[in-house]
Amino acid sequence: MAIPPGLIFVVSVAPFLLVPPTLTYGVLRILKIHTALYLPTWFTVLAVTLSRPILSQFQLFYKKYADKRAATTLGAHIIPSVARQSTDLFGFNLTKRLVKDTRENYVVEPFRLWAKEYGPVFQIELPTDTRIITTEPDHIKAMLSTQFDSFHKGPVLFKMMQSLLGEGVFNSDGDLWKFHRSMARPYFTRERIADFDNFEQHAIKALSRAEQRLAEGYAIDFQDLVARFTLDSATQFLFGYDVKSLAASIPYPESVSHLNTAEFLNHPSKVFADAFTEGQNRSIQRVRAGDIWPLSEFWKDGIEPSRKIVEAYIDPMIHKALNNKEKKPQTTQAGDDKNSIGDSGDTLLEDLIQQTQDITMLKDELINLLVAGRDTTASTLTFSLYMLAENPSIEARLRREVLDAVGPNRQPTADDFRGMKFMKAFLNEVLRLYPAVPINNLTASQSAVWTSKTPGSKSYFVPAGTRIIYSILLMHRRTDLWGPDALQFDPDRFLDDRVHKYLTPNPYIFLPFSAGPRICLGQQFAYQEMSFFLVRLIQRFENFKLAPEAQPAKSKPPARWAHGEGLQAREKIWPQSSFTLYVKGGLWVTMDPVKQ
Repeated sequence: MAIPPGLIFVVSVAPFLLVPPTLTYGVLRILKIHTALYLPTWFTVLAVTLSRPILSQFQLFYKKYADKRAATTLGAHIIPSVARQSTDLFGFNLTKRLVKDTRENYVVEPFRLWAKEYGPVFQIELPTDTRIITTEPDHIKAMLSTQFDSFHKGPVLFKMMQSLLGEGVFNSDGDLWKFHRSMARPYFTRERIADFDNFEQHAIKALSRAEQRLAEGYAIDFQDLVARFTLDSATQFLFGYDVKSLAASIPYPESVSHLNTAEFLNHPSKVFADAFTEGQNRSIQRVRAGDIWPLSEFWKDGIEPSRKIVEAYIDPMIHKALNNKEKKPQTTQAGDDKNSIGDSGDTLLEDLIQQTQDITMLKDELINLLVAGRDTTASTLTFSLYMLAENPSIEARLRREVLDAVGPNRQPTADDFRGMKFMKAFLNEVLRLYPAVPINNLTASQSAVWTSKTPGSKSYFVPAGTRIIYSILLMHRRTDLWGPDALQFDPDRFLDDRVHKYLTPNPYIFLPFSAGPRICLGQQFAYQEMSFFLVRLIQRFENFKLAPEAQPAKSKPPARWAHGEGLQAREKIWPQSSFTLYVKGGLWVTMDPVKQ
């Protein structure tokens, strides 16, 4: 039986909480026994009670002093801190604001407001730790590339994500991370990523589902549709067997939700997808709660039930692949440098078992890759349709390119995509304004100094052990990095002289797939899959429009947003962030079948 997370947390912090009061009481007892000093009971109670808070404040002040000395020695500055109210001694009100803004306001809005006041890098002092937030490309470059060894996921983030991701590639550091990375890399060859038969099979099913529902006179949740498409294609790619989520149909609008059949609501793929999503949402809640997250799951790991449901689907596939491996004759000759890696089977799973037969490691790796293979692509396709619906002239231009390159019916090829410059620019612009992973976290494994070539910037000291949040979304929207029209959706910025003015001199201002040693292995796979689906979508449908009447009332942007700044004032939907960016309540749309 597993020990409850809350109990583990209480035991781990007990010395921190109890040692100062115990020592204080002991010292006061000794003074009372061996001296004539009179100490009233109220004083003893007060001293014992306040010993831990007073010591914490002393440790905080000393750390600030030590950090300042270290920064001065290195010729660096201390990162500015967000001011707290005088009554917010330990940062609880700041924590409440973060939680409230995350639930009620625009995605990463508090970070945007603080960046406006304090600049692109600042820190917030919370009850359990101090966190640095940055949107500076040179700082992010340092973490992901030039100072890669000084930043890692770290033990705190590892424990938060372990229930769902285990020790997979997205939740590991050091040699274990390198091993996971090396296991998956060989499969992402040019031949493997162009898995067009897989894309075609599931794209046709998805678009047929859409056509059927639209013919009934109802809007469709495009976000749900592409999530099913990417889930089925991802599981086909990983396991050689898809979970058939598109076989479960698609949801009706909330106003006619009674039309959703029991078969749809209880379909095994829906149980799998819901558990997978729930596990991710709870993992993100842990990250937002910080070190004290076990208190919200005191007696039971809140993610474990979701992980078990996901494993129930994955286990049979792993065992089948292991059995098939045992039955296959070993044809690899001794001394063969290839060792059949990357060319030993039709699926990624079959390749992975050539390198390890550790079932736990295989499950962790597959779950990690499923997060990347399903959610990031579904997110980008969702916001792609949102931008097409909001920009009819761009839809018309993309349609012309598709018809010129592929025609009205033919299945696209990799050669077609190489000539479709506007398609690539369109996807890049979606990824710029709505990156699939809007924020990310790392931890400083050792002290470091950040510098930046941005005019007027300072060098900053980053203390070892500090957690760092970096927002790709906010960086992608900075007008000083992308020009005065940074908040306008304009794919041409990736085709005209703005590329040479902004992006070429500073490529780290555009990081939808991360960078450095942790750059996404599936980047080209994602571009191929997204381009393929958009081609098939445009060949089959036109006149994309939002359907606000079908949007659940609680998921519509609050009226106050219209008076806000930036994209928030123009949004017709409510972007939110879990592991990836998504539309709250779904993206409900209508579209017309193309007349042949």
